[in-house]
Amino acid sequence: MASMFAHVPSILLKNATITSRGSTTSSSDLRIDEGSISAMAVGGSLTPQADEEVVDLDGYLLLPTAVEPHAHLDKAFLAEHVENPTGDLLGAIEAMSNHRHLFDREDTIERAERAAQLMAANGYSAIRTHADTTTEQGLLSIEALTEVRRRMAEVIDIEIVALCGSPIVGPDGADQRALLKEALSSGADLVGGCPHLEDQGDLAAATEIYLEAATDHGVGVDLHTDETLDSDVLGLVDLAHQVLSGFEYRVTASHCVSLGMQSHRRQQEIAELVAEAAIGVVALPHTNLFLQGRGQYPMPRGLTAVAALQSAGVTVAAGADNLQDPFNPVGRGCPFETAGLMVIAAHLLPTDAWSSVSAAPRQVLGLPPGAIEVGAVSNMFAVRADSVREAIAFGPADRIVWRKGTRLQETQS
Repeated sequence: MASMFAHVPSILLKNATITSRGSTTSSSDLRIDEGSISAMAVGGSLTPQADEEVVDLDGYLLLPTAVEPHAHLDKAFLAEHVENPTGDLLGAIEAMSNHRHLFDREDTIERAERAAQLMAANGYSAIRTHADTTTEQGLLSIEALTEVRRRMAEVIDIEIVALCGSPIVGPDGADQRALLKEALSSGADLVGGCPHLEDQGDLAAATEIYLEAATDHGVGVDLHTDETLDSDVLGLVDLAHQVLSGFEYRVTASHCVSLGMQSHRRQQEIAELVAEAAIGVVALPHTNLFLQGRGQYPMPRGLTAVAALQSAGVTVAAGADNLQDPFNPVGRGCPFETAGLMVIAAHLLPTDAWSSVSAAPRQVLGLPPGAIEVGAVSNMFAVRADSVREAIAFGPADRIVWRKGTRLQETQS
């Protein structure tokens, strides 16, 4: 599937279609020198230099690389071995718990590395992955994903969130709290957890524990927030209030499904609070549409209130979440797949849907903006399409990926 190419001092890309504010422009030539774009001109106007690699991108759309804001690399490709009999969230959690004896550190490394390679070949340059950090399995996922991050450093950037189990509150949560501290000293970059899975009444206390741990280690948090259709569960509101009380680091709220079950007015009120707290939100259509709403009539849409959040000024990124595991048995590790679901499920225009997997996750993760302009780092990929809409619609296999001036991977149909 993937081929590796040696770095060359200079690359000339000819006749590439690029986009500006979502609309396609005429073809362009670009020169890459030492990892950055050094020149841009009308297609066909730049002359090749001596010993310069020339790549003709006629028929290709050139885009900044995508960013995956929410993955679970440690669970990738388990669908054939770990079945979710109920098809819902608790069924997936139980299935994982019952089958943990089937996989070890080396197996986790192999599957996670395969997933990261797939995503890099599909046009991603960075992944934020959650790593199960539970008293049941200890640091297995943290250690495995830390090794994958090391192996893949030249291919893709990987950020690791310590995804804590429950409970984390009270005497019963003492071991889990100790494990979180150990994870943050063993390679985890951020604090994660699922406050809504705590016993009733402990949600706010769990959120406080996560924020305190993050403060103690000087890192951000990315919490699985309100991954439920129960409209009475609104941990997002409590998270925003606690952040506004003085938390200093970057905060991400993933899922936020119950927000989509509120009245329009209530959605607006909460969205304004989230914007005030500068919390980034990650919508996860693949997994939430699969897991949520089973047995409910009429069947609700398992997705956060994207429109209300965006109207309030909240940055909303979109992620693929799970890749062929008990939480989502399908998925291709492709940004166009996620963008397509945001068109259908979140009612976004194609150009806005593409932003949700490219520009928006860069903001949520605190990464530099992606751009195709003179002076920009050449993290980009070419896909055989004439427009963003067409690329989302067809998800063409023909792609070429560049990372910091190196033609890194190429796939063909």
